[in-house]
Amino acid sequence: MKDCELLPRQGRFYKANLHCHTVLSDGRWTKEQVKEEYQKRGYSIVAFTDHRHYGWHPELMDEGFIPLAAYEADLNEPFPPSGSFSRVRTYHLNFYDTNPAARAGFAALQPPQRYGDLDALNAFLKEMQQNGFLCCYNHPYWSLQQSADYTALQGVFAMEIYNHGCELDGLYGLAPQAYDEMLRAGQRIFCLSTDDNHDAYPIGSPLCDSFGGFTMFKLDRLSYANVIDALQTGRFYASNGPEIRELYLQNDTLHVQCSPVEKIYLVTQGRHCQMRLANPGQTITEAQFPLKGDEGYIRVDCRDAAGRHAYSNACFLDTL
Repeated sequence: MKDCELLPRQGRFYKANLHCHTVLSDGRWTKEQVKEEYQKRGYSIVAFTDHRHYGWHPELMDEGFIPLAAYEADLNEPFPPSGSFSRVRTYHLNFYDTNPAARAGFAALQPPQRYGDLDALNAFLKEMQQNGFLCCYNHPYWSLQQSADYTALQGVFAMEIYNHGCELDGLYGLAPQAYDEMLRAGQRIFCLSTDDNHDAYPIGSPLCDSFGGFTMFKLDRLSYANVIDALQTGRFYASNGPEIRELYLQNDTLHVQCSPVEKIYLVTQGRHCQMRLANPGQTITEAQFPLKGDEGYIRVDCRDAAGRHAYSNACFLDTL
């Protein structure tokens, strides 16, 4: 294994919410309110992923804020005779536009509405990828999906390992097992942590679904092109609390530096897991994990005293 930086040491971190709904679909805030409230809390990037509505809002862009052009598509099972959505399996897919300036008049496209036809869905994902969109597979637990529904997906660049709105809905937001299932099935994808905010509850309410899940980008400069490049190359980590400050390989050892946490885990392709744990009542901020080279992939999970996690992207050792 060669020495490498899994998070760049140069540059600075920028905070992002990559799943957001406004009044253009079923959210309660305008796009201007979203920018104002998220900027107040240190966010520099928001992807506007309204349901079936392509959102490109260049008027919101300034030197401190990047609005990503995006939308959320869906594919539902046929509804039961009762007509209730509560037990219907569904795909929700975010599409991020890599070059919105070249897409005048674009309208959000939906996948073929044939649930269970993975060939048709994967053909649609391939077409969207060829047309310059990055696809994220969203909230598998909330979607009532099983591994057969998502381990054979093709053409997604990431999945949601944490979705704050779904976690508030009913503990449906945390999905590290689904991430590992996709990785172990051969998908080499990244993981995101998002809000999926609709803002039906006011700021300050325990049910407010904003400002809970976020993705941290390491960039040398804030720009649309740099954010897209970081998405494509994995220069980010996912969190709902802790910070990962450094992550690099040196002399066949993975080095982790983070904000104060109770536990730092190294997850691998197999069941072997390394960990560093703080003594009761104490915290740790770093760990070193020696690697043998047969781990398949590695990813880091840092958990704090409140049970919140920071997740690194998976790194496959055969690419090093």
